[in-house]
Amino acid sequence: MEYVFNNNTPIYSQISQILKIKIISGEYPPGERLPSVRDLALALKANPNTVQRALGELETDGLIYTERTNGKFVTEDDGLISKYKAEYANSLTRKYFESMQKIGFGKADVINYLKNAEEAKNGTA
Repeated sequence: MEYVFNNNTPIYSQISQILKIKIISGEYPPGERLPSVRDLALALKANPNTVQRALGELETDGLIYTERTNGKFVTEDDGLISKYKAEYANSLTRKYFESMQKIGFGKADVINYLKNAEEAKNGTA
């Protein structure tokens, strides 16, 4: 997958967010060894120093840890992963509601819109 970075947020922060989503979604499961900094940099088309800084953020957050000479691993703390997943979901929900309000949708309208969209996706509409 190719990533396009925006100029409004530091790239290391965007990379940290990409990796955080991979962790909370289970793409990188608890206890799994992460790809090397070099491999991540190649995949993300980013400077290895930038990737290292992003990994440092994740380590500070407790989502990853380093085993000397073995690499970096995803935390096995399911509670912490669940906490970050809930925070991310709440952030997305707030942004979605704010965006829908800007175009004139009220809370009930948004809920109905979501129900209809889910039914249409599932072919039950």
